[in-house]
Amino acid sequence: MAKYKPWLTACCVLLIVICAVALVSLCIATLLGAGCSGGRFRHAAVSADSQLCSEIGKNMLLQGGSAVDGAIAALLCTSLVNPQSMGIGGGSIVVVRNKTGNVKVYNFRESTPQTFKPSLLKDCPTKFGLTAGSQWIGVPGELLGYDALHREYGKLSWAKLFEPTIKLAREGIPMPPYLARFMSHELLKPHVETSSLCEVFCNKNKTILRMGDTMQFSKLAETLEIIAKEGVKAFYTGRIGLDLIQDIKDAGGTLTVDDLKSYRVRVDSPWTVSLGNHKMHIAPPPAGGALLAFILRIMKGFSLTPDSLVGEKKKIQMYHRYIEAAKFANGQKRNIRDPVYSSSKMADHLIDPSFIDRIARLISSNRTHDNSYYRNHKPLLDNFGTTHVSVMDADGLAVSATSTINQLFGGAVYSKRTGIILNNELVDFCGRVDSIQGGEQPPSSMSPVILEKESGGILVMGGSGGSLITTSMALSLINRLWLGMSLKDSIAAPIIFVSSNNDVNFEPEFDKSIINGLRRLGHKTGNWPFFLNVVNALEKENGCIAAVSDSRKLGMSAGY
Repeated sequence: MAKYKPWLTACCVLLIVICAVALVSLCIATLLGAGCSGGRFRHAAVSADSQLCSEIGKNMLLQGGSAVDGAIAALLCTSLVNPQSMGIGGGSIVVVRNKTGNVKVYNFRESTPQTFKPSLLKDCPTKFGLTAGSQWIGVPGELLGYDALHREYGKLSWAKLFEPTIKLAREGIPMPPYLARFMSHELLKPHVETSSLCEVFCNKNKTILRMGDTMQFSKLAETLEIIAKEGVKAFYTGRIGLDLIQDIKDAGGTLTVDDLKSYRVRVDSPWTVSLGNHKMHIAPPPAGGALLAFILRIMKGFSLTPDSLVGEKKKIQMYHRYIEAAKFANGQKRNIRDPVYSSSKMADHLIDPSFIDRIARLISSNRTHDNSYYRNHKPLLDNFGTTHVSVMDADGLAVSATSTINQLFGGAVYSKRTGIILNNELVDFCGRVDSIQGGEQPPSSMSPVILEKESGGILVMGGSGGSLITTSMALSLINRLWLGMSLKDSIAAPIIFVSSNNDVNFEPEFDKSIINGLRRLGHKTGNWPFFLNVVNALEKENGCIAAVSDSRKLGMSAGY
């Protein structure tokens, strides 16, 4: 009888286990990424402003969460990584498409408090810059909006969505390079150092934090923990709200507990606009999607193709037409108003084919015109700020979420009792309205989009950068839909920003020969100081998801 060799048996068992693990790993890898090359994802993806927040959103999806769960978690994370852009002291506009193709718009943008400074519109800024002060604070809708979305589409527990951000807030995070760069700028540095923001973003010697320094959000961590446990009632009717209102009152603001209690999320149908055989779903006013659609439909009429970029003459003509469309859009900005407090049809003509055709015929091929030609009689002041998150999950739910506290760090009002940075959203009324009502939402450039492509694919896109949102998204979509660029190249391509006074501003890398050609057509060039245009997008084609987070904000997508 052969002698029993236990070591040989053990080796055989170990070999079988190793082979089994390798086989399982191969199967998982195949299932997660089969057939999706070039960094695309098979099941789900998140495009946020930072890799950290994209990964946090992805991890929610991996735990069985929905695209809404992923979006909320990624936005909460962004409130720490890019606190200058958004937070729970602000508001959002979100477009959601379910797997059957039904689309809804969730509008939880900030609204005007019932009591506000009578001279508010007379106090509007008269030159470009950051506008500080408690009088500009709108009623925050962010958390109530998250709650509405989660109740409708959430799969994970409410508290689960807060866990990663609470941990980060408690432990602190290194100052991100993008934020550090702007904190040291001459525009932002005094904005922080001379305000209550200094409690969070300054060292002990009262100078701003630098790259590598740790940002601590201890008080915000406590607030988020209470909201995670008790729900949004802690903010809108409970102790968090009471503390927040007291800090706003101490800063001279007019918000009351009743303003918080009476805030309501608006759930609307989207405006659906055809772009040839593509269908684009946008948020209605006071969002800025109508102006985006207006520009795109004008440009669609010029039958753009990849050949439109072949040769200097064609490129100059294509960009000239785009600039003219943007100038006409500037003349229409005052038609973007809150439909609940103005004529609900004020902006309808912006997506009317007959109006668009009439405007397109006014575009001269060989010259530009003065501002009156575009009905741009009183140019507005431009601004910057905001963030965007795009999410798709494995069940076919798509979310396009744009969130803001308006300008960088809002109105520079920090609530020491809650750790919340407050918005300065009411500045968006400046130059666009003659009067305001309590409850009214200010007009916005925010333009979250979900687009159904002729091919059957889905494109989820949104932008940040305040006034630059419209131009960055319009050019990204033109590049992708008609000029033959990949999603990544469409977003990375240098942009043209037509500021509200119709000056034409070129991103630094823009082709100099094209700039000179456009000058010869009479376009007045400007010197815009901050190209903070950022577009984050996802595109699903043939079962694979391309995910792009704009490199301008050092972003990176995540998926599986």
